[in-house]
Amino acid sequence: MNRIVLITGATSGIGRACAYRFAAEKDFLILTGRRKSRLDELGSALQAEFNTRVLTLCFDVRNRVEVEHSLSTLPASWQAVDILVNNAGLAVGLNPLQEGETDDWERMIDTNVKGLLYVSRTIVPGMVARRKGHVINIGSIAGKEVYPNGNVYCATKFAVDALTKGLRMDTVKAGIKVTQIAPGAVETEFSMVRFKGDADRAGGVYKGFVPLSGEDVADAVFYVCSLPDHVNINDLVIMPTAQASATLIDKSL
Repeated sequence: MNRIVLITGATSGIGRACAYRFAAEKDFLILTGRRKSRLDELGSALQAEFNTRVLTLCFDVRNRVEVEHSLSTLPASWQAVDILVNNAGLAVGLNPLQEGETDDWERMIDTNVKGLLYVSRTIVPGMVARRKGHVINIGSIAGKEVYPNGNVYCATKFAVDALTKGLRMDTVKAGIKVTQIAPGAVETEFSMVRFKGDADRAGGVYKGFVPLSGEDVADAVFYVCSLPDHVNINDLVIMPTAQASATLIDKSL
């Protein structure tokens, strides 16, 4: 049976890799993102390659009105979402708290925390009513341990960790599965966004070791969604072999 999978932040990185992973299994996809041209291109590519159904929705998870309008008016055949992958998220800046830029803080809080809440608040009630569904929150090793200059980004990912645990408790009587996937270093657009387009600085993050790819994380997401009904993975931390903690990475290659 084809599952309906909703993936936020689907136009790049982990979200895009998840879209390909689920499409390969003929699941039906609702893909969201802010960049319409990328969304349209991705949707067309997946339909052509895998002959599956894809619905693309262009909106910003930071905008509650856009989220509610887009997700509460889904066509009838798309409303019974089986899997929600709350992937949209980002880091902006890497400064000591006392030197931080408040615009960066707002962007991270609005995307990583409020965006996740807005989407979940719109989709999860339907899962509870149907007594069926699985919510995957993409967290981070930054939600497990704080590192220097990570302050607000780490705080948002600690919030994702707490919200995942809270949602698990709030929906357990309805039989809803809730999982956090917390990756370490993943080579995506993450560092380019964090360093605001500074390619040299971003590229240096991944030199000297083999980081995770978006596909590696997508495989973990797909795995936790493929277990028997009575099995739930509450929390899964995934890191490159060369990484032992948020700040300890062997870059001897």
